[in-house]
Amino acid sequence: MVIEIGHEAPDFELRDHRNEVVSLSAWRHRAAVALVFFPFAFSPLCQSELDALRDGHAELDEAGLQVLTASCDSRFTQARWAEEMSYPFPVLSDFWPHGEVARSFGVLTKPSVAPTGRPS
Repeated sequence: MVIEIGHEAPDFELRDHRNEVVSLSAWRHRAAVALVFFPFAFSPLCQSELDALRDGHAELDEAGLQVLTASCDSRFTQARWAEEMSYPFPVLSDFWPHGEVARSFGVLTKPSVAPTGRPS
């Protein structure tokens, strides 16, 4: 499902790397939200993207933007990564049911390579 411009995003509740429940509805009417999905913690590309958000966090905060990031990694993996990288924003775990929130936003896609390394 693709969310059309001007339509309300689906609400969700996920646990963050601090084990706190975060919902999209809690931020409505308080701040603009940038919800950033990323594939894997500890991967170079994802880390560079989240590092850029971390490094620009003061400016984003000053502009009234709340950054929320999410992946299908476990909360335990994300806790370790967020702590090591000093991410100041919630790192949400969409681990179980696996990718349910990502799927509701239309961003969870089928891998193009099967676990065997052969194209699917």
